[in-house]
Parts: sequence; structure tokens; C-alpha cells
Amino acid sequence: MKSLSFKYTLLPLAALLLTGSCTKEFDDINTNPSTYTQATFDANYLLTTTQLGYAGSADFAYDTWRGNLIYSSTMVQGLATVVSYWAGDKYLLNEAYTAAYWGNTTVGAYVEQVKPVTELVESTRGKDRYKNLHQIARIMRALIMERLTDLYGDVPYSEAGLGYYKGIITPKYDKQQDIYADLLKEVEEATAALDPAADIPTGDVFYKGNIAQWQRFGNTLLLRIAMRLTKVDEATAKSYATKVQGKTMQSNDDNAYVMHDVAGARVTQNRNSQVLLGDGGQENYYVKWSQTFINFLKTNNDPRLSKIAVTQLFLTDASKTQNPGAISTAAVQKGLPNGRDLSGRAAYDVSTAPGYTSFPDYSSPSPGMIKRTGPTFVLTYGESELLLAEAAQRWGLGSASQHYNAGVTAAITYLGQYDPTMVVPPAEAGTYLAAHPYDAGKGLEMINTQYWALTNTMLDFYESWANWRRTDFPKLTPVVYPNNATNGQIPRRFPYPTTEITSNPNNYKAASAAVTGGDNLSGRVWWDK
Repeated sequence: MKSLSFKYTLLPLAALLLTGSCTKEFDDINTNPSTYTQATFDANYLLTTTQLGYAGSADFAYDTWRGNLIYSSTMVQGLATVVSYWAGDKYLLNEAYTAAYWGNTTVGAYVEQVKPVTELVESTRGKDRYKNLHQIARIMRALIMERLTDLYGDVPYSEAGLGYYKGIITPKYDKQQDIYADLLKEVEEATAALDPAADIPTGDVFYKGNIAQWQRFGNTLLLRIAMRLTKVDEATAKSYATKVQGKTMQSNDDNAYVMHDVAGARVTQNRNSQVLLGDGGQENYYVKWSQTFINFLKTNNDPRLSKIAVTQLFLTDASKTQNPGAISTAAVQKGLPNGRDLSGRAAYDVSTAPGYTSFPDYSSPSPGMIKRTGPTFVLTYGESELLLAEAAQRWGLGSASQHYNAGVTAAITYLGQYDPTMVVPPAEAGTYLAAHPYDAGKGLEMINTQYWALTNTMLDFYESWANWRRTDFPKLTPVVYPNNATNGQIPRRFPYPTTEITSNPNNYKAASAAVTGGDNLSGRVWWDK
């Protein structure tokens, strides 16, 4: 997939509000937003808005900063930091941060993702000229809602985003079990209804309207949704894993991602990069790869290590300038231990950690990964093959070792989609697999540890945390930090936003009371038995 400019990304919002300003770059209808009606508006613009929204909030990476990085990345020991407000790997509760992905009236998933994608579904329903766009909208809505329910559990689903169409301003919280049943139905139906002979969506950032790739995307998403149920409904998981055999992604060319640009300033720049480059603080200097993750790569002589990590990237906490002499040599990479701070307390201050030298000596994500114009990965062939490997290991659906080898190879070689400097030749992946052959006796652990490594390098820590909660692999050692909110255990979900107490009180009260283990960081979503 190639870069797609987001010059017109905000147009759908202007059109829907029937307000806007003129620009000489638009012609005819684009020069006068007041001429838009539901009959004349091109719904393809809403697909672009939805896909960019899934990459993170347009408001200074609001949800990405808090949900993906501060919490998910450190809880699952992909990243580590001593920045005081990064509460994730200390298992401290910052209610504003855990609520960020859900959002409020201006930012967050419900307003920036659910609302436009629901509008896209409804505005294309029953219209022949939008036959494929409608089905893609259904798939996108399932993609969005899967992450929301994975983070919080029971959430507004069936009534979410329907305020305009049905006047619903206090949507009910659907049970996660019911949400998952409908996600499977929606994705299966929508994928089957895609028609290569019908319309080619023009606002598609992932695949530029390639319907065959959308079919493979839909089946891969169907597989991922189904495999979430292995703890609670194995029969359903097996059934859907069987249905998608031979229909999922076929290579890294099928990877779905949003390629960002700088034309729209923060609105179109990569969300993870804005944070990790230190736009809002000193994350550039103080956020590093976790010791757990670096040690895994280093111990196994993993060829990814010298591509994703560098030392000496930022030399002082007062500068945002990258050192052109940053060191990528695998042997010198060094992960930062989780659960450390700058408090001066002997047991917790990072300066007392074994082997501590200085911050520049610890491994940062490589410059190629954190470009403002770089990709946000959504769903990849490597994930697909590793999930198929697990299905094969559990239920004999094909060859677990073949899918495992394909998944690991893809997880190593896709890195070139970040930047040409990060290309790993397939031969190096082959050498790695020869040294670490698939062992069926440890199959589930090997598969899901590789899934963790892949999603960490994708910087999709939401998915890394979700799959860890589902499988309990890799085996992570919790940190010890004073006054934590989980009795020293890695958190299992985000609590509901406290704003729901006043904005949707009755539905919130029922959902909060129903959380297994309590509406807190230790509570569990339905599929996390």
C-alpha cells in the first residue's frame, strides 16, 4: 500500500455540519459545503475519516498517548519509562487516562470513531452505488467496537452512534457476550457480501478500494474475533476458524495500515510518533523499550533487534534532536526495567536498578518506527498466520508449524513497511526459525509469545495486551510498586469513565455492578476467564 494524503480528511465533518470555508483547491460542490445533502454527499469521505480516527485521536493523540502508550504498552512490558504520569507499569489508577480511549463529547473513540462509522453504515444502507462501501463500513464498525469492548467489557454497542437516527442519547450497555456474537455475524455477512464487480470505494486509506484485499481483511478480522473466545466458547472459536481456512491474508502485501503525512499538522501525523518524539513532554528521552522485550529479542538472537532499537538516540532530556550517530548494534541494546521511577527511593529509583548507567544507554524505538509520516498498523498477515497456527495447534486445522513459520517470517520481514532502513531479508528470518524450530509441546506459548513480539513492534499495544489477557503468554513477571491499585497484579481491563455516572447513570450503574472482580483495573471482561 502506498501513502495517501489526508488533505480532505476533515471534509466529512464540515459537510455533515453544513458549514465550512472555501478553498481554491476544491471545485464545484467542494467549494460550497452548504450545497451538501444526504443525497449529494459522497459517503466515501466518511470512510477516510473513520480509518484515520481508528489510528488515534486528531486532538494531539489524546487516546493513543494515554490508552495505547501510557497504559497498554507498559502493562504488557513492551515499553517502560520513569515519567511520573505514566501509571501503567506501576499499576496505578489514573481515571482520566483509562477513560481516554472511551473519550468524551469532543475526543475519543465514541465521538471520533463510532459516530462517523455508524453514520457511514446508515447513510449507505440499501444504496446500490455504495454496495461495497456499506459492507466495508460494517467491517470497520466491528473493528472499532472490538477494541472498545476488549478494553472495557460491556459497552454501548447496538445503540451507539445512533443519536441522529433514533434520538438515543443514553445508549444501553450491551453484554460483551452479545457484542461478540454480533461482531461475528456482522463481519461474516459483510465479508461474504463484498462484490468485486460492484463499487470501488474511493476514500479507502487501507487498500484503495481493492475488494479482494478487503475480503481477506474481513476473514482475518473474523479469525481474530473468534480466537478471543478460546477461554469462554471454544466451539464457536473453532467453528469460525474452520470457516476462514484459506481465505485470510496471503502476504505482507495484505497488511492494513494508515500511512500518515504532515499536510494536516497533528490531524494527519502519526499518533504514536507525536508522543514518542516528545511533542508533549520528555517521552523522547525517558520512554524506552522494556527490559523484558529487549531481553527476549537479545536472548534469541532475533534479527528484529537491530532494526527496531537504537541506543544514544536522544542525548539529553533538554533536546528533541535525534543523534545521527545512534547505535543499532544488537549487542549494545539494553531494555529499561518496568516499575521504576526517579523518586530517589532505593527500591524503586531507576538509578538503583542492576546495570544502570545513563538514559541514553537504554534502547529507544528506532527513528524509522517513529516518523511523523510513518504507518499506523491495523491488522497484519503475521497476526493472521500466528492465529491460524494456534487454531491448528488446538484443533488440527492445518499445519501449526507451517503457519507458525509463515507468521514469524512475516513478523520479521514486514518491518520494511516502516522504513527501508528496517528491511530484514527473508534469509535472516529463515536462520532464526532454524535456530528456534516450532515445538508442538510448547506450541501455544511459542505462538502467542511471537504474537506479543509482533504486536509490540507494530506499536499496537492494545492488541498486545488483549491477546496476553486471552492466553497469559508470554509469562510476564508483575512489577512491585507501592500503593498500586491491583494488589501487585498486571491490570486486566480499564474501568468505566466516571463521566458516565452523570451522562448515562442508569446504564452505567448496571454495567459497573456486573463487572467480574469489580469495576476497576483488576476486573475482567467476559472473555477473560
